[in-house]
Amino acid sequence: MTPRTFLKASLALSLAAALGSAQAQTTPIKFQLDWRFEGPSALFLLPAAKGYFKDAKLDVTVDAGNGSGGAVQRVASGSYDMGFADLAALMEFQANNPDAPNKPVAIMMVYNNTPASVMALKKSGITKPADLNGKKLGAPVFDAGRRAFPIFAKANQVGTVQWTAMDPPLRETMLVRGDIDAITGFTFTSLLNLEARGAKASDVVVLPYADFGVKLYGNAIIASPKILKENPAAVKAFLQAFAKGAKEVIAKPEAAIEYVKQRDGIINTELETRRLKLAIDTVINSPDARSEGFGQVNPARLSLMASQVSDAYATKTRANPDTAWTSAYLPSAAELNILPAKK
Repeated sequence: MTPRTFLKASLALSLAAALGSAQAQTTPIKFQLDWRFEGPSALFLLPAAKGYFKDAKLDVTVDAGNGSGGAVQRVASGSYDMGFADLAALMEFQANNPDAPNKPVAIMMVYNNTPASVMALKKSGITKPADLNGKKLGAPVFDAGRRAFPIFAKANQVGTVQWTAMDPPLRETMLVRGDIDAITGFTFTSLLNLEARGAKASDVVVLPYADFGVKLYGNAIIASPKILKENPAAVKAFLQAFAKGAKEVIAKPEAAIEYVKQRDGIINTELETRRLKLAIDTVINSPDARSEGFGQVNPARLSLMASQVSDAYATKTRANPDTAWTSAYLPSAAELNILPAKK
């Protein structure tokens, strides 16, 4: 081998090693959403599409989901590293599976208030929680609002109600048909679904849990203990990139919907833009979120929620706020300062 040939071979090997090292530094993260690709999923799809995760040396795969319970279980099973799920569902899993080796932990609050509401049509005569006494309510058995209804009922002295279970697509249809008097559901989901089934927004009575004494937290970013222990730097980088993207989504939701449409080409752009704006206004940029700070929680409120979830969900053991949540991976205060000033 001539000196020139040897030098070329050495350079090629060095370049290959450098490229291999760079690739090795990129951390793959599988991320599970709580639901299908709709308006609010722009919070995760925008930073993925615009390369914010990639810039943070992360290879993030964002998959649609079918409920918070499923997201928690998939992270617990190890099939996903991180996810987006209702904090109550995470607390319930931990309390019912105290010996599980890989119990997910909430690491950033996104929906500072639960999106759950009771909704009825004005013709039902329901205008306040007390009017629900003796009424027929409907929701899927796993619906977050239905699961937490005992907390709402206790806070508002609501007596006995009759429940009807159905698959999610039938919930709003049965209310419009008059088969039931009221439903529980996420406001930004059920309100728009009711309109799609012919109800006018002005004819719908909405009783948000957060406005009637139920200060449950909503959806948070969750992670497996495995990735928290083995690669805390990647988790912190993920949250930094997410916060950067979320700030853009909150500022310009109309533009952010494009990234949802890239993942699901048949979405109704106008409808999903409205859904995203509703989510931002009601549970992300809410008074409680502005008071506590985006991404963060109030310890006393978190403890109360753990107690309420334990009672309402009849868990095997008491939910522990200290194991359900950690702030150790949150970005700096400046990076979390993403909420616009109150209008």
